[in-house]
Amino acid sequence: MNQVPATSALQPGVSGLTSDFASDQSAFKKVPWGKAMMWIFLLSDTFVFACFLISYMTARASTTVDWPNASIVFGLHVGETNVPLLLIAIMTFVLISSSGTMALAVKYGYEKNRSKTATLLVLTALLGATFVGMQAFEWTKLISEGVRPWGNPWGAPQFGAAFFMITGFHGTHVTIGVIFLIVMATKVIRGALDDQRPGFLTGRKGRYEMVETLGLYWHFVDLVWVFIFAFFYLW
Repeated sequence: MNQVPATSALQPGVSGLTSDFASDQSAFKKVPWGKAMMWIFLLSDTFVFACFLISYMTARASTTVDWPNASIVFGLHVGETNVPLLLIAIMTFVLISSSGTMALAVKYGYEKNRSKTATLLVLTALLGATFVGMQAFEWTKLISEGVRPWGNPWGAPQFGAAFFMITGFHGTHVTIGVIFLIVMATKVIRGALDDQRPGFLTGRKGRYEMVETLGLYWHFVDLVWVFIFAFFYLW
């Protein structure tokens, strides 16, 4: 009968626990430091957004004044008809679509297809910029209608502060992502990832893993918007 070698058997006690945790060190040895740092950053950013959304839910649940109706506040007039959440639906479609183009950019990046990678990065940046532009339009519209951080015409005064804080913080993330996408697209077009040139957003080994690292950030921004959309606009 075959016996399990002593080296592969589970070790009991503290020594076994230490050995199990130490095995992760070898598993992560080949992970690029940039990708690991991005995951750590995204984890910390998750806590920040979670605190914002929990604070929003607490304020909404505890207020004694009626919360503004999202269908009315975020409605968009098409002719003489007020279409609820039309602009928000378009914004969501644009941003979610950018996740698809970003995923394709990562795919073609690892295939070292410079032209397609750069094109998809630029397209992702354009979709992100479109989202920010529509968000700026939304802010302008609501400000013109009297929404302020300390009040609004439709109900609970906390609405304005929560709206500007949460959507503004997310919009800042999207804007930063657009800037980095443009920088990365420029580097791909110039061949900086193929020629192994050290530098910002390049990596000394000249591999396309930085495109994937940037993709992690972009997918995170898109995922956060799904939660903002659900909690802020649909609730």
